[in-house]
Amino acid sequence: MSTKTLENRSYFIALMAVLCAPAYATVQITSVTPSVKSPQVLGTPITWTVGATDSNPGPLTFQFNVALSSGSYAMARDFNVGTLQSGTWTSQAFAWVPTGIEGTYRIQVVIKDFTSGETTSKTVSYQVNPLVTGSTPVVVATANPLVALFSAPSCATGSSMAVRFQPASRTTPAVTTNFVKCHPPATMTFEIAGMYPSADYSLVSEIETGGTVTRGTPVTFATGALPRSIPFPSYTVNIPAGAQTDTADWVMLQNVLPTALRAYPVVATDLSGNIIWYYNPGQSIFLTRPLQNGTMLTLQSGRAWNPLTTEFQLLEQIDLAGNIVKQTNIGVIEQELVAMGATDAQACNTIASPAPVGSACIDIFHHDAIQTLPNGDTAVLVAVEKIFPPGTQGDTTGLPVDVVGDMIIVLDSNWQVVWYFDTFEHAGGAPQLDINRPAVLGETCTAPLFTGCPQLFLLSSGISPVATDWLHANSLYYWPQSGDIVFSSRNQDWVMKVDYNNGVQSGGLGTGNILWRMGPCGDFTIDSTGSWPWFSHQHDVGIQNSGAGPLTVFDNGNTRYSEPGASTGCIQGVGGGNSRGMSLTVDESTMTVTPVLSVDLGVQSQGDGSAQLLSDGNYAFLAADVPLGQTSTFVSYPIEIYPTAGTTTGTQVLNIQAPKTYRIWRMPSLYQPPIT
Repeated sequence: MSTKTLENRSYFIALMAVLCAPAYATVQITSVTPSVKSPQVLGTPITWTVGATDSNPGPLTFQFNVALSSGSYAMARDFNVGTLQSGTWTSQAFAWVPTGIEGTYRIQVVIKDFTSGETTSKTVSYQVNPLVTGSTPVVVATANPLVALFSAPSCATGSSMAVRFQPASRTTPAVTTNFVKCHPPATMTFEIAGMYPSADYSLVSEIETGGTVTRGTPVTFATGALPRSIPFPSYTVNIPAGAQTDTADWVMLQNVLPTALRAYPVVATDLSGNIIWYYNPGQSIFLTRPLQNGTMLTLQSGRAWNPLTTEFQLLEQIDLAGNIVKQTNIGVIEQELVAMGATDAQACNTIASPAPVGSACIDIFHHDAIQTLPNGDTAVLVAVEKIFPPGTQGDTTGLPVDVVGDMIIVLDSNWQVVWYFDTFEHAGGAPQLDINRPAVLGETCTAPLFTGCPQLFLLSSGISPVATDWLHANSLYYWPQSGDIVFSSRNQDWVMKVDYNNGVQSGGLGTGNILWRMGPCGDFTIDSTGSWPWFSHQHDVGIQNSGAGPLTVFDNGNTRYSEPGASTGCIQGVGGGNSRGMSLTVDESTMTVTPVLSVDLGVQSQGDGSAQLLSDGNYAFLAADVPLGQTSTFVSYPIEIYPTAGTTTGTQVLNIQAPKTYRIWRMPSLYQPPIT
């Protein structure tokens, strides 16, 4: 692990100073054009395009930063490639929808030729006016018929405001948004989400001052119908919510996966499968986390630096209306990592073919991104390909071997790299990882694309034709009690704790050493009976109660129900069985794990899935990838378990058949997601 030092931070401070410096050189901006002229009211979509020239070959990359009045700039879109036509470079469109505070905004575009190092920038002003001009709140529709924009007059310094909304029929509970500090003289604007389609709602502001809450003037809003052009998922309720179901956590946010025929939107439903929110990018995405501020982290496909692919090249933060708040991409991440000395972070399309032994590159973002680290930092998983000598992991072709591993990359609040953990730098053997310990079930990847694998770029003639899917990391968790990062490796059947140390230690940052490996053949013993007490090919590892415990995990069980007697090192298959929902206490002093819950979910999920402790002590699990009978169709089952006191089992008190879904989150509203 390359420990990041304070020198690296100084490097990036100096780099940003260069990026903001006046234009000297051959890169020149020729136009900065909004789609609609200033001024516009809050909620107006404004698309910016920028033209530039470069006397060098390029390519030119474009970064967009936004500031309100004299405030600090926030990065909105990091450096991404433009297109060249007739000698002019044109940026990708920057779609900006101001939904917060009215005022004069500064839009800064920074252009850089990363080949020559030359850069220039330009700033333009744009006036955004309030929606409300009188003493009565207003509510207007957004592009999403289930999301409204509510705007109220200014409130006093020291107070906070939220919005309470409820169907006019009052058949479901009222929902309250997050409270936001008042910022006079500006108005207060909120995105209202979590409403049924074709329904009338009453909305009212709530102002909290010194512990006292006063309500404003109610207004009404009618949601629209679900668009017929969007293929919404449908649900079958097998066990409906009852007296023992946690109906307080009545919202299910679901990352529905695409099929060969359609790409479903991300949706939120009630416990009967009725849709109350959706986000429709029109393509496959990973919704990785709903955040406490009413935004969400997603991994999406789109054009970036590598002309050979668009697959999951973008990390985006979206708001409840589906607007992009912040975006970065694989290409600029690679540039920052290489500048920090990361030897495994080259651009895949720049490596010779056949790739030399030791060469490595970053493919895609994958599986998870979280934003619960100190200072609002974000951690994200990326896939790494690396070429190893012949014979690695038992390959018998006599050719060099392409191994797929992972990095955990930590970004600051402006999504600039500040730390990374490279699994290949910890591949020398216990107590770290062992490059010659292959995936326990021998998982492999082939070019150009195989289910569950990233698109591969280093496979070619002269390289073993099958890459090994060594780790297949699939979830991240920041553990606030220790300041470290916990990640799950599906193909090693391990959960591992990495020394992040809150990002800071004496003389530098967390070392990135693996502090322990939990699972079969790992560093813990499990205090349990049965032929296979451990999880295997697990997903969604999190430590509940804000890190106090227990540890929850969805046990797909692939290794456990492999062929009877099948041996993979110290792991022995037992054959048969279903996937399990598990809750575990972890004692790091004795290195012992004790099951609190280890419940058979009645179906066998081949992959994906989620696990969550609910507010009333029940557990929600998602069996995500279940074959439907003898067909080629796969479905998911969101299941809620009511634990049986004194045992490690429980009763299903909710069971819904859903389309194949990567992950779900249960919550009281879209404004109160679980921290894990």
